[in-house]
Amino acid sequence: MKITHPVTRAAFGVAALAAIAVFANWLVSLTPAGNRGADFTEKQIHTLSDGTKAILGELDTPVVLRYYASRNTDYMPEEIKLHMRRVDDLLKEYASLSKGKLRVENLDPEPDTDAEDSANLDGVSGQRIDDQNLYFGIAISCLDKTSVIPFLNPQEETMLEYQLSKAIAEVTTPTKPKIGIMSAIDLKGAPAMMPGQQGTRPWVIYQQLKQSFDLVDVPMENPTLDPKELKVLLLFHPANITKDAEFAVDQYLLGGGTVVACLDAHSKAAEVTGGGNPMMGMGGGTPTSSTLPTLLGAWGVSFESTKALGDPTLSTPVSRDQSTPVVMTVPKNLMPQRDSVITKDLESVTFFIPGAFTRTGGGGVSSNVLIQSSNRAGFVDSMLASRFDPKINTTLRSSGTAYDLVLHLNGTFKTAFPDGKPKAEGENADAEKKEGEAKEEKKDEKPASLKEGTSPGNVFLIADVDAFYDGVAYNVQNLGGMQMATPRGGNASLMFNLLDQAVGSKHLIGSRSRSAIRRPFTVVQKMEDDFNQKVGVKIEEFEKKREAAQQRLTELQSQKSRGNELYLSPEQEAEIRKLREEQVEYSKLIRSQEKDLRRQKDKLAGKITLLNVAAMPLLVILVGLGLFIQRRRSTRAR
Repeated sequence: MKITHPVTRAAFGVAALAAIAVFANWLVSLTPAGNRGADFTEKQIHTLSDGTKAILGELDTPVVLRYYASRNTDYMPEEIKLHMRRVDDLLKEYASLSKGKLRVENLDPEPDTDAEDSANLDGVSGQRIDDQNLYFGIAISCLDKTSVIPFLNPQEETMLEYQLSKAIAEVTTPTKPKIGIMSAIDLKGAPAMMPGQQGTRPWVIYQQLKQSFDLVDVPMENPTLDPKELKVLLLFHPANITKDAEFAVDQYLLGGGTVVACLDAHSKAAEVTGGGNPMMGMGGGTPTSSTLPTLLGAWGVSFESTKALGDPTLSTPVSRDQSTPVVMTVPKNLMPQRDSVITKDLESVTFFIPGAFTRTGGGGVSSNVLIQSSNRAGFVDSMLASRFDPKINTTLRSSGTAYDLVLHLNGTFKTAFPDGKPKAEGENADAEKKEGEAKEEKKDEKPASLKEGTSPGNVFLIADVDAFYDGVAYNVQNLGGMQMATPRGGNASLMFNLLDQAVGSKHLIGSRSRSAIRRPFTVVQKMEDDFNQKVGVKIEEFEKKREAAQQRLTELQSQKSRGNELYLSPEQEAEIRKLREEQVEYSKLIRSQEKDLRRQKDKLAGKITLLNVAAMPLLVILVGLGLFIQRRRSTRAR
């Protein structure tokens, strides 16, 4: 039957257009292009970081991501349901960018199903809510390695991308990452020298690092450092480091390595475990101070290693009745990088007689302060500090400067040894002349040492060694010959967070947490805050007057004599009447201002609703009118 009625044709046309739009949208959503879009949000909260994109782009082995989520239940909290939708979108973007190397398996672990058994085998445990076991976790596998995020906590939304990218980097790394440790302190302990004596235990943090990494001892003299073999070089109290060793570290960094340096103004650990002497090792002991005299200057940093830093505002107890400013517990508000994954979850870090870094510039690299002192800090004599002498409280002079305690340097480093490898002591002029002649003959050959980094490098500087010693970083107990250690504060977490970033993938170094998707209504919050500030003064004034009146009446009651009635004077009655009138007046004022606040909120909500509901259709109408007018003009011209 032929349809000729205009209204019927129009209805069929609209229906056909709607069907085409729906099916086209569905078909596009099945392709990688359907999961892409433009992100115009503040801080690009819906866009993956460059580090994540690089990790996904370099995948050469298939990775399976098993996503366990209990969807067919009415007991899942609304907050988790909202977070589940965000995770769904994020995983679609991961799969899209992996070019088929990352496969996401969506599993709903209902009771007595294969999916529930799979979740239990992967170590994804359910959360007990209203007598139901609800699952919301992820297991990531590559070949025979698996990394698990047991529960996707909505409160840790900003860390989700980092956790996923770190897990993918871990499972695609076939072996434990190697970390080289160069230290003047024996971190791994030593057996007993004689029968009947006790050997020295390894540091707790060394034992824990050994569980996660392949630790390699690097000698303090003439070390050989290969950045392709060692993921990270940990310089842990490199006291009396030689020029040759510094040159090896310099070349390792320029070749693409990552350096973590823990230096100290006075190390109690070196003093206790190594018989340390502040006079640079007199008597054969381990020196208590350490620095990198040549490298730090080339990096644009100076380190105070002869005096200890003290901060009266961060003073920490060292005994029942004594606190000292040279033992500092640094709170979260002195960790400036709010979105750094290294310090994000740290509540406090304790530094034990530390030194301090000062950025001098000139290194050609960028610097980010991860932890700093307050601006009331100052330097004191390290010998007085080591004894916790009360004199340090009176000799400490604040400079008004906040000093750097943990620092991250990033960029293309230049060598600290422009003339090449330092010459050995005692080398005579004839040998230097011969070497110069040999260099002239080999001008066309590859230079013996790097002068500039082959790629951007990373250096992490920590102004304390004792921060990771057993008594500072852990509560250590010996129970029946077994050592029980529990972390104290965020000290151990600081080291592990830093190393996890450095060894997981070069693309994770310096990465930050995502911004939260939930956006607070700051305009409304400011309106409410202004209201509270304005009305709060009136309320406080009224409360004071009411308390004064109550106290006055109490005094009058206490003056009553037994068996007699006390009558209020006309002046007192007038005063009480006045107070009651003021009470009514203030109540009216507060109600009026509350109504005004509600009116402002409603007005703002109306504007937002108008923009959301009317602005876009109006824009479409205007664009349509513009196209119509342009088309009419072109038709008339023909």
